[in-house]
Amino acid sequence: MGSQGGFGQSKEFLDLIKSIGEARSKAEEDRIVINEIEILKKRIIEPDIPKRKMKEYIMRSVYVEMLGHDASFGYIHAVKMTHDDNLHLKRTGYLAVTLFLNEDHDLIILIVNTIQKDLKSDNYLVVCAALNAVCKLINEETIPAVLPQVVDLLGHSKEAVRKKAVMALHRFHQKSPSSVSHLVSNFRKRLCDNDPGVMGSTLCPLYDLISEDVNSYKDLVVSFVSILKQVAERRLPKSYDYHQMPAPFIQIKLLKILALLGSGDKKASEQMYTIVGDIMRKSDSSSNIGNAILYECICCVSSIHPNPKVLETAAEAVAKFLKNDSHNLKYLGIDALGRLIKISSEIAEPHQLAVIDCLEDPDDTLKRKTFELLYKMTKPSNVEVIVDRMIDYMMSISDNHSKTEIASRCVELAEQFAPSNQWFIQTMNKVFEHAGDLVNLKVAHNLMRLIAEGFGKEDDTADSQLRLSAVESYLRIMGEPKLPSAFLQVICWVLGEYGTADGKYSASYITGKISDIAEAHSTDDMVKAYAVSALMKVYSFEIAAGRKVDILPECQSFIEELLASNSTDLQQRAYELQSVIGLDARAVENIIPMDASCEDIMVDRELSFLNGYVEESLKKGAQPYIPESERSGALSISSFRVEELHGSSGHSLRFEAYELPKPSVPSKPPVPPVSSTELVPVPEPTYHREFHEAVAPKFSVSGTGSSEIKLRLDGVQKKWGKQTYSSSSPSTTDSDTYKTQNGATQRDVTSSLSSKTRDVSYDSRRQQEEINPEKQKLAASLFGGVSKTEKRPAAGHKTSRPSSRVADKSHAEKSGPSDGGAVKASPQPPPDLLDMGEPTSISNATFVDPFKQLEGLLDLNEGTAALSSSSATKAPDFMSLYGDTSLSGQNMGMTDLLSTGSGDANLISGISHAPDKNGHGTGSAVTLPAQLSKGPNTKEALEKDALVRQMGVNPTSQNPNLFKDLLG
Repeated sequence: MGSQGGFGQSKEFLDLIKSIGEARSKAEEDRIVINEIEILKKRIIEPDIPKRKMKEYIMRSVYVEMLGHDASFGYIHAVKMTHDDNLHLKRTGYLAVTLFLNEDHDLIILIVNTIQKDLKSDNYLVVCAALNAVCKLINEETIPAVLPQVVDLLGHSKEAVRKKAVMALHRFHQKSPSSVSHLVSNFRKRLCDNDPGVMGSTLCPLYDLISEDVNSYKDLVVSFVSILKQVAERRLPKSYDYHQMPAPFIQIKLLKILALLGSGDKKASEQMYTIVGDIMRKSDSSSNIGNAILYECICCVSSIHPNPKVLETAAEAVAKFLKNDSHNLKYLGIDALGRLIKISSEIAEPHQLAVIDCLEDPDDTLKRKTFELLYKMTKPSNVEVIVDRMIDYMMSISDNHSKTEIASRCVELAEQFAPSNQWFIQTMNKVFEHAGDLVNLKVAHNLMRLIAEGFGKEDDTADSQLRLSAVESYLRIMGEPKLPSAFLQVICWVLGEYGTADGKYSASYITGKISDIAEAHSTDDMVKAYAVSALMKVYSFEIAAGRKVDILPECQSFIEELLASNSTDLQQRAYELQSVIGLDARAVENIIPMDASCEDIMVDRELSFLNGYVEESLKKGAQPYIPESERSGALSISSFRVEELHGSSGHSLRFEAYELPKPSVPSKPPVPPVSSTELVPVPEPTYHREFHEAVAPKFSVSGTGSSEIKLRLDGVQKKWGKQTYSSSSPSTTDSDTYKTQNGATQRDVTSSLSSKTRDVSYDSRRQQEEINPEKQKLAASLFGGVSKTEKRPAAGHKTSRPSSRVADKSHAEKSGPSDGGAVKASPQPPPDLLDMGEPTSISNATFVDPFKQLEGLLDLNEGTAALSSSSATKAPDFMSLYGDTSLSGQNMGMTDLLSTGSGDANLISGISHAPDKNGHGTGSAVTLPAQLSKGPNTKEALEKDALVRQMGVNPTSQNPNLFKDLLG
């Protein structure tokens, strides 16, 4: 075999290579390779194979893999060969492994140990082979295993090892930058290596690092310029020359780095002008590598801070490219000219003829590159010529991708530099006609908007001429075959809006043309939708002008077809058309005004026009709107009970019934004074038995711990009648007492009912949360604000709303003596009539008999002075909210007895000596208006009830109506 090639390979191997090269088809090649695979599978598993033969089998397996077939049967043998001590076999094994495996292959784990051992070898050729494998096979997880050895090799005595170590470190940075971030300084050190090869290999990682962070490497500008100058002056060994150019690839990489460092930095750029200019003047344009360096110099000049002299030199280099007969060099010249005109558009003027020649060149690639240059050179003075040439080129090509790109550029240039609206419309017509559906739909909308807006001035005549020219052009174009759908939509819209605007064309003529479009494109629902809308506009304008509407037979059949269409959109448009035709002129003019397509539509996002309706509905008892953010979420039954016990800051699904609506409070001040302990009875709604077994009205529970609710007579003190007890007297038993909390009647829960929770209405929760100023502001924007009388007073300040001087004086006289030594340092917060929070248990409260107190309170002979007649407004009627509770299926509670009146008489203005939160009375005496004669005698009813209680009546149903039977 040595006589045939000197490589020491067998005749079988050479025959394999020869037969593959002589194969005349892919099928014949596959047949040869499949036969070779069968031979290798049999021979590679034979025992005691000589190493020379195994090496040949591995190389033949490499050929199989290169030709696209599977040679995985030889992978493990290639890995074994990397362990061999023979240098040739080891290098063959490393070569095969790097070709066979990838960094995530399962066999990589078998190679890492071998690589670690070879990196420490004394033979630098073995180290180089291991470094080659490191660059290809080491993944992010195995980097730490070999990183210390690679870093140590940066100081190896052999330059080949140092160069490959730099390459390996660069590869590590590409795979895992964080793993070598602390070793970046090694690249700076190797930049000063004595060997040009090591220095050149350092430029690649430095280019990547500078691309990521330019400012961190500004200090290296001087070093790069110095290296580039030395290379250009041929101070490197002759072995680095290529086609008589000194180290051209190092020069190209240095120019790329300088372009990054000098971009936007005048100081750094000034250091580069001299060497870049010298390289452009000394470059040899007779070779490709010389032209490559020259082109890279132009790219560098276009990136750094501009300098007139250097730009002039670059323009001369561009001229050399454009005048050359080679298409490749012309392509370089066009691309370089496109970079330079970004700095100065004047550079392209001397090369106009050369650019035109490139446009007419048969080379399609060069022609496209020239159009890119023209696109960058376009301005108002040359836009017509350039766009026309682009449209002609677009008509001559069939590639949809290139046609789409050219069409989009024509549209962009026409929109940006159009000399007149007529020219723009004509240009868009050509683009739509020849590019078809490749044009973006946004272009169609921009065209319709331009026609509707006109010139944007107060010149109605010019706008009318523009629209008339558009109508005439579309009437002429619509006969062309295969018009795109987007263009047909534009035509229908323009004919509907302006077809009969100037009176040149009759409504019958325009509607006939529109009907023809719809008939010719019966499968396009969008075109038919635009067509029926255009018909509606034409007929509406005729009706608004007082002219008789004559619907053509073809239009009538088209409308009838749409009335039975499967498309709901087309059906709706057809029915709207029928409805509009039947209206009078004034109504039609208001519905579809003439030339109103560009009028601004003011969208009221707050829907302020509904404020009156909302306020009226709220007064009538409607529930206020709850934002979605506050009503999202859901709770299970168990989590709901836990929430009621511990409270919840979030908004979740509520299971209790809605509370009866609250009427809006007038903004005028109320008549009676309100003390901080005023009681406003609130009825208990009917809820599920699982949550509430206590019913309203709620009375004390026996101290035995029985869950059965009973009415008690003993130890009950009067609460609404005359003062019969000391507010500071201790209580001997645990009972439920009525107390005032923020102006609402609450029940104190005993320890026996501690597991039962009281329902808190959603509205009361919202009232508590409205303390947040942001939510108050949001509510004000949504519902028109809150009246002054509804605002919650600041915590810690007692507020009274006196209706007259007499009431104020009476409150001041009676509030003092009953305080009984209470600490005045922390005054109680004012009442919040809408706060119905959690009840607070008080264990030392005395028994109170509300019925006996009501006897004294509601005694007709014991009524005190009426409310002051000087009040100009009525007090808010809170009790009347619950007057119709029994009608809605809820049982009447004790508070319903107090809501039979109307006006001022319905509001309990105050309570004498009601206990506060701590069990102390405030002693404020308030008058009660005379009871109206409407309804049964309440005093007699209470007496009957007291008698029945003594007999021991127990409720037997949930929320029983205790008074329905008693009062008849």
